[in-house]
Amino acid sequence: MYLHLGKGHMVSWQEVILIGQIGCIDNSEDTGIFLDKKKDKGEVVDVSEGDPQSFVITPEKVYLSLISAGTLEKRLNKLNIPVIRED
Repeated sequence: MYLHLGKGHMVSWQEVILIGQIGCIDNSEDTGIFLDKKKDKGEVVDVSEGDPQSFVITPEKVYLSLISAGTLEKRLNKLNIPVIRED
């Protein structure tokens, strides 16, 4: 089963490590540094058309999605995929 990230991009739900709301980058210096390093390595894929609402971390890439983290979580729930939340 796959998680649709928007604009025809999908990832296997089994590869999803973390789904985060893009706003948390402003609140976490560590998250910002992590994403900057991934960008420098060419490991960030922007499928948001320049307006990211969330990011999805997989073992190989970080995807920037125009879909909110809450909506992505709901999509996983519809697939009966267990989601662990940390608010």
